[in-house]
Amino acid sequence: MNVAIIQFPGTNCDIDTYRVFNDYLGVDATLFWHENTDNLEKYDAIILPGGFSYGDRLRAGIIAAYSPVIKQLKKLSLKGKPIIGICNGFQILVESGLLPGALLTNSNLKFICKWVNLKVEHNNLFTNSFQSDSVIRMPIAHNEGRYYVSDDKLQELERNNQIILRYSDSDGNTSIDNNPNGSISNIAAVSNANGNVLGMMPHPERASDSLLSPYSTDDGIEIFRSMILSLEVMIKE
Repeated sequence: MNVAIIQFPGTNCDIDTYRVFNDYLGVDATLFWHENTDNLEKYDAIILPGGFSYGDRLRAGIIAAYSPVIKQLKKLSLKGKPIIGICNGFQILVESGLLPGALLTNSNLKFICKWVNLKVEHNNLFTNSFQSDSVIRMPIAHNEGRYYVSDDKLQELERNNQIILRYSDSDGNTSIDNNPNGSISNIAAVSNANGNVLGMMPHPERASDSLLSPYSTDDGIEIFRSMILSLEVMIKE
């Protein structure tokens, strides 16, 4: 099994993500420059890691959304290829139309860097290592993380079980008091309608070693492990 980790100018979570796959999960990972014309189809999954692509010029993710690699991602997403966008990667997926909605400036107009509680709303290929309604911990670090969709689109996401993670307290309560950035309906992660593309503002690669967590958690690695286990089942079939 092998995974491609896409690099843009300004990406800064690529090496952390690479190490989680190679050193912790034993999965071959390749750092893939966004202008590389090699075929991504040979990879089992694709990760767009966090950072500040193009220095967040114009707005976060918009320039990277026009990169040559995005054309491949759009085609592969329609074939069911698992794709995860983390933080800036999520912003890129939204700006490129691979995921619905928009990611706006945090409601407090400040960069937020903190650990948060997250309620697992639905199980899909990225969360099947967790029980539904589980509460997990991961850090966030962003200035434009306030997820927004129209009311009609929000209802559609709800109907299709596309809301994967919500900001919550330690008991799973998803009130506005537990919303760090003002995201609509406390949304922290969403998928596409087919469930093979995931965008998330929390950083799973920074919560993959309990020794590095102030809460002794490695919940983040389970996002990646869930995907790997799902892929193994798909390959056997």
